[in-house]
Amino acid sequence: MPIWKWALLLIASLALSFLMYGLAEAARDVVEGWPNWIVCVVIAAAMIALYALFVRWFENHPAQDIPMQALAGETLKGLGIGFLFFILVVGTMLLAGLYTLTPGTADSPVAIVSAFFLFLVTAVGEEIILRGVLFRWIDEKWGFVVALVISSLVFGFLHIFQYGATWWSSLAIAIEAGLLLGAAYKYSGTLWLPIGIHWAWNFTQGNVFGIPVSGTDPGASILHGTMSGPDILTGGVFGAEASIITVIFGTALSAWFIVRVRKTPSSPIGL
Repeated sequence: MPIWKWALLLIASLALSFLMYGLAEAARDVVEGWPNWIVCVVIAAAMIALYALFVRWFENHPAQDIPMQALAGETLKGLGIGFLFFILVVGTMLLAGLYTLTPGTADSPVAIVSAFFLFLVTAVGEEIILRGVLFRWIDEKWGFVVALVISSLVFGFLHIFQYGATWWSSLAIAIEAGLLLGAAYKYSGTLWLPIGIHWAWNFTQGNVFGIPVSGTDPGASILHGTMSGPDILTGGVFGAEASIITVIFGTALSAWFIVRVRKTPSSPIGL
């Protein structure tokens, strides 16, 4: 395929993906309370179904990165990785005196569970766009390394418009999360693993520990705490994602996945 046609198709696919994600984000706010949980699950499932149709129609083959037999196992694995990742980050901050728990009771369980399902929509939408479309297409044309670098940078700098964002916070997200999610996608060959990591990543830092998620107030949380210390260590108003501590742990985990990808290049999304 000529490069100009490939570029136009990529732009068109990304535009359709962003439109789908935007509509999903708007739809999830229509219903409040526990019925919103059902709405979020339905929206997430609809986005996956539309992605499958998109691949079938535009690429003339089934979507290989959303195998239903791997949905539960890979998603649960991703949830565990994302949860433990932020346990490690915040635990380090707690030991270093950067994060201090404050007295108080947990917020409404309904609000916390609602946040959990809201982050499902975020994870599914962003992973379809950044990994399912952008990463995969570049990977198929120019290889794993180019796809990983470009998709990570795009993912990081899409966060530049968030409250309290800086060039450093965007670069930090590109390194700690963009590389991790791209490598996890390549390693597993499915969207389920990065969706699970992304989902638990946001929920754990925001609604377990009460830390801003990419500069956004997390709302209800199980624990409440305060951050104090240099912004390079705490992440400042943007949250722990802009902390060098998160970058170090994220880089280490990304390296683990990248090594596994290079050793076992058998992913159905190709090298």
